[in-house]
Amino acid sequence: MIQVEIDPRILEVCPQVRIGLVSATVVNEPTCDALWAEIEAAAEDVKQRFALLAINERPAIAETRRLYRALGKDPSRYRVSSEALCRRIIRGLGIYRLTTLIDVVNLVSIKSGYAISGLDRDKIAGNKLTMSVGTADDIYNGIGRGVLNIEGMPVYRDAAGPIATPTSDEERTKFTDETTHVQININAFVPEMPLEEAVEWMAELLKKYAHATDVETQIYDPKS
Repeated sequence: MIQVEIDPRILEVCPQVRIGLVSATVVNEPTCDALWAEIEAAAEDVKQRFALLAINERPAIAETRRLYRALGKDPSRYRVSSEALCRRIIRGLGIYRLTTLIDVVNLVSIKSGYAISGLDRDKIAGNKLTMSVGTADDIYNGIGRGVLNIEGMPVYRDAAGPIATPTSDEERTKFTDETTHVQININAFVPEMPLEEAVEWMAELLKKYAHATDVETQIYDPKS
């Protein structure tokens, strides 16, 4: 299991943060009908439960937005990934059917409200990730977004630089068809779905749909 640590600047404004960690050996394939049916059911639940303007009141989303503001980032301009997913659903725009790994992460994010970083473990430099604060000097290519200004965002860094934020992961460590080892970080800046439940569910979905083996899970709590 990869090591994680959190910069004191994050803990100062969000002392309750915990991170659910899941690693596994997997097979990434086109999303099957059974997984897509689970995603469609989760999307319908979001439509029934939330109005568009109320989605920001989901605890996990609201706290991540608060953290952005505390660090100097506008969360309405740089939306949290779970918020962006739910907004698309509520607006009737739908979500893209992609690959198993991406859609498993999206499913847990939709249901839990947590922003989740899904990383190709073999592309991570070193054995440690540090969540710190983005700077103006960081060069960051968000997946499908091009160059992204991550100054003032919470950001995971490996030995080579920044690779994940709650808004978008980085191109360098994204899932591809060739991904065989995953590192998934469930960012719980405040509890919504019990984090232990989200981690266990993520592991079970990987086993069910991505043929996962060598599955490891952990809850990182900086207070313990």
